[in-house]
Amino acid sequence: MEWIFAPLLALSLGYALGSVPFGLILTRLFGAGDLRSIGSGNIGATNVLRTGRKGLAAATLLLDLAKGLAAVLIAARFWPEWAALAGLGAFLGHCFPVWLGFKGGKGVATTAGIAFALAWPVGLAYALTWIGLLASVKISSVAGMTAAVVAPIVALALGEREAALVLAVIAASVLYQHRENIARLRAGTEPRIGSGKKG
Repeated sequence: MEWIFAPLLALSLGYALGSVPFGLILTRLFGAGDLRSIGSGNIGATNVLRTGRKGLAAATLLLDLAKGLAAVLIAARFWPEWAALAGLGAFLGHCFPVWLGFKGGKGVATTAGIAFALAWPVGLAYALTWIGLLASVKISSVAGMTAAVVAPIVALALGEREAALVLAVIAASVLYQHRENIARLRAGTEPRIGSGKKG
């Protein structure tokens, strides 16, 4: 029966960790208001940045990354063959937290943590792509989507098939969740970092 319960436990562990809404908790704790009523309404670091609290945005990014990392590493300790599934659970928990009516973030930072935990070279490629595009293009959605697509390609190239499969599913979800951003990119109206607009 372990083959049934182990994947469910790994997925549940990942979901529980991923569903902790650090952005919402930090902004409320430090008096920055309800994050869901600001900007895009998402609970991720990009929206926290719209409060003008750069420190809170940085903390949110690191904590969201950490929960993806922790989910995979903890699962690897108990159910090593299902560690990647725990990563998927963390992503789903962040994007669709039951505590917030299944309305969370888009999972870009959490995916970084998952990628690093599954295979550090994949995580490095993800981070370099993400940070490089943020610095050069200054459009959060472009950086996040591109990094998400790069990750499974690099994983596959390195022979990390299980990681590639999970990261490909995540990349598809990231792209779908950014469908409005894609429409704005095509229209030339997607905001850049610091504009204060929705994204």
